[in-house]
Amino acid sequence: MTVKKTKLIFITGGVLSSLGKGLAAASIGALLEARRLKVINQKLDPYINIDPGTMSPFQHGEVFVTDDGAETDLDLGHYERFVSTRMKRENNLTTGQVYFSVITKERRGDYLGKTIQVIPHITDAIKDFIHKTANGADVCIVEIGGTVGDIESLPFLEAIRQIRMEIGRTNSIFIHLTWVPFIKTAGEVKTKPTQHSVKALREIGIQPDILLCRSEVSLTEEIKTKIALFCNVDYDCVFTAKDVQSIYEVPLGFHKEEIDQRIVEKLGMWTGDVDLKPWHDVCNRLQNPVGEVTIAIAGKYVNLTDSYKSLNEALIHGGIANNYRVKLAFVDTELITKDNIEEKYAGVDGIIVPGGFGERGIEGMITTAAYAREKKIPYFGICLGMQMAVVDFARNVCGLEDANSSEFNQKTANPVVDLLPEQKTVSEKGASMRLGSYPCVIEKNSLAYAAYNDTQIAERHRHRYEFNNDFRELLSSKGLRITGVSPDGRLVEIIENPAHPWFLGCQFHPEFKSRPTAPHRLFSKFIAAAIKNKAP
Repeated sequence: MTVKKTKLIFITGGVLSSLGKGLAAASIGALLEARRLKVINQKLDPYINIDPGTMSPFQHGEVFVTDDGAETDLDLGHYERFVSTRMKRENNLTTGQVYFSVITKERRGDYLGKTIQVIPHITDAIKDFIHKTANGADVCIVEIGGTVGDIESLPFLEAIRQIRMEIGRTNSIFIHLTWVPFIKTAGEVKTKPTQHSVKALREIGIQPDILLCRSEVSLTEEIKTKIALFCNVDYDCVFTAKDVQSIYEVPLGFHKEEIDQRIVEKLGMWTGDVDLKPWHDVCNRLQNPVGEVTIAIAGKYVNLTDSYKSLNEALIHGGIANNYRVKLAFVDTELITKDNIEEKYAGVDGIIVPGGFGERGIEGMITTAAYAREKKIPYFGICLGMQMAVVDFARNVCGLEDANSSEFNQKTANPVVDLLPEQKTVSEKGASMRLGSYPCVIEKNSLAYAAYNDTQIAERHRHRYEFNNDFRELLSSKGLRITGVSPDGRLVEIIENPAHPWFLGCQFHPEFKSRPTAPHRLFSKFIAAAIKNKAP
């Protein structure tokens, strides 16, 4: 029996962070999948945290959650939006996980008295992870977090250097994403940052096979020739990764540059014809909308929009489904008051309140939910956004003036949002929330059912507090409708306000499962309601 050998693509980044390694990895995955190959992505993160679950969004951006309950890097969200493979816990590895694993083995005596060192023990653990996760795919795309030259990423770079030595050049390639800045005052691009970046990579034993040069302009043949010469890379393997208006244009741009063709040639692979029709359709809808709709994202992390990366993209996907351009207006709920709320939401067609943790900005969220309810503006509350809509309803419709979540006021007499008994004994915060995919039963004749067209669904969660069932009867008697619950009826998953044109809150995070080629139905329906709400 012949065992399929997975080809490995390693993607590194140089010069500076935020160049788009994750998008490059995802776009290459989309192109190879369009060639009928089975693709899987991995992200190796050099920080010492076990996972980003306890990190502030201002530190690391969004925490992306997988079906199996892993809290991961936001780049896994890019992977899922561009390829069909659903990511799992093993698709994201951190330095913290590697050292924790090795130290645990050492304490058990697994190393039989050996001195534990970075090489070979740490690097072996990284290699084992890569091979185990890659198993079964045609191609595994491995993104190394950080920037070449960072001390934190050295063990990962050493591990992939060793893998290349072990499996050979026809089974692995190195792709390096770098920056070629355009200096407007001089009217020319500069290649020196790329040269230094590749030099740093070669000093640790890695010679890139392909260079992706991020630039605001297309590189001329002369510039490509210069980069190829000084970086010891074939001329036809130096590509422009040009800035685009939408991230969903990147696969098409890469294909036009023939990056995918060069990759399969380097790896010695035969593939089917490239089918990029879904991506052409997406870009056509983005570039030729029939109109524009404005959606306010009312949250507490709006100073770093990557904190809501999946949400931002899911709203754009909702626009794609309706052939509308979605304009995002970020509103800091910490600054919201009853006196300025009209001004803050002027010109807004729909309001979404996303998830979050901590007391800051909470009263602004409650005021926002009340405003949307009273003014009949389409409202979509996700996780914390649902909980704050419940608090508003309890306070302003049911007359429970001090209603709150016990997360923010432990002394309230009306904790309409509270911890489940099993959560009250939790002492370690990491990975102890309700995480991952959970089933939900939906009532018919509801907004949720109109979206899903099904009574049985499953969505991803990331939260600790829940709707307090002690108040279910009271809130329901006053008009709040509970349209989604856990199969045993114990957990409230979806709430709606039938007196409103479109008002829905969900305890889960539907944004994690939305893709540009398959927009999530809740976002599609929310955008449709916002379009309907637009002033003539």
